[in-house]
Amino acid sequence: MSKKATERSLELNEAKAVINRLRISPRKLNLVAGLIRGMSVSSALVQLSFCGKRIADDVKKGLQSAIANAENNHNLNVDALYVKEAYVGKNLVMKRMHTRGRGRSAGILKPFANLTLIVHEREEGEKKVKKAKADKSAKKTDAAAPKAKKAAAPKAKPAKKESN
Repeated sequence: MSKKATERSLELNEAKAVINRLRISPRKLNLVAGLIRGMSVSSALVQLSFCGKRIADDVKKGLQSAIANAENNHNLNVDALYVKEAYVGKNLVMKRMHTRGRGRSAGILKPFANLTLIVHEREEGEKKVKKAKADKSAKKTDAAAPKAKKAAAPKAKPAKKESN
């Protein structure tokens, strides 16, 4: 008797890649993962190529793996893919000791993190979420600009009467 196959946790137009035990803190990895959330995969690859962070190369490899999974395992169109989810989790923490003065020692924590990337095939009718959010924020700043100009303009002070 064999074990029954588990149900697919993703939708039919999604693919996933997981990278375990990346030697970086989850907080730092989340900064790079946040850069590519919601982007199309082509622009996300360009963003990661020119990112100055050390871990960006490993995130790029994971994204390329997710793209390859989508293309080869699920027959999805690579040009229509975007990064639906990019989330980070904790993994093990190595503990080391650092010797200090007067015979004392201090602990050093060397954390590891997990990265999960899910790419989704965008349908022709779907809108791009990032651009819509950017347009809304641009409209808000345009509306706030005239109010700021009025507040910044100095008011004319009434002339004081001179007494002799």
